[in-house]
This record gives sequence, C-alpha cells and structure tokens, in this order.
Amino acid sequence: MTTLLGFDFGPRKIGVAVGQTITRSATPLTTLRSRNDRPDWEQIQALIQAWKPSALILGLPFNMDDTEVDWSPRIHRFARQLQGRFGLAVHLVDERLTSIEARRQLSARPGHKPPTREAVDAAAAALILETWLCEQD
Repeated sequence: MTTLLGFDFGPRKIGVAVGQTITRSATPLTTLRSRNDRPDWEQIQALIQAWKPSALILGLPFNMDDTEVDWSPRIHRFARQLQGRFGLAVHLVDERLTSIEARRQLSARPGHKPPTREAVDAAAAALILETWLCEQD
C-alpha cells in the first residue's frame, strides 16, 4: 500500500487529504492557513512526517477553455517548493470544478449544516487525490 497526500492550494488556505493506492480513495484531513502569504511549512512538514507519503498530489486549476488560471504560477511554485523541501515527487492534476463538487457532496449529507470553507477545501483535496488515483493503471 502506498500513502499519498493531496493538496488543494489557495493563496490563503490549503486543503489537505490523505489517500492510498489499494482502494484508490482519499479522506479529507485538514485545511491549513497561509501565514503572511506563505504556506504553513511547519504544518505541512508535520503532516508529511506523520503520514510518510511516497508522493504528493497537487491540484492545478484550469479554466473551462482548458487554459490554466491566471494565478497558476503560484501553484507551480508551490509544487517546486514541496519537491525541493521534502524530496518527494509532486504530481499535478486538473482540479477543475473540484470545489463545486466538494461543496455539493458535503451539502447533500443528511442532517448536516452548510459546509464551512475549510471543510470544502479539505474535501476538494480528497477529490483531487482520488482523481489522480483513478487515472493510474
């Protein structure tokens, strides 16, 4: 079994999920807040130490016309930083509409209140990770 961490990167928050290759499933973990416009590297390091992933999966948002969003250079930079800091492979995956789907799934659960933005970000990270897992043979 291989463990992976998935990230839904945003300028102010980063949703994080954990998944594994046997069932090709993922579970939302947490949403980290950026500090002074920088990722919370201490918390990311703590998650990597706790889960010991073999790779990291990072969502890359696209517009509906298949072009990358205007702030995608920040995501590419975050990917390079993850790889450089932790020495793990970082795989980018199209995350188009994952936040919308995460919100829909969380809202559809019986008896639950409207989801918080943090819950949506972590659930989107799980969807990003599951998308990548399902694309693997």
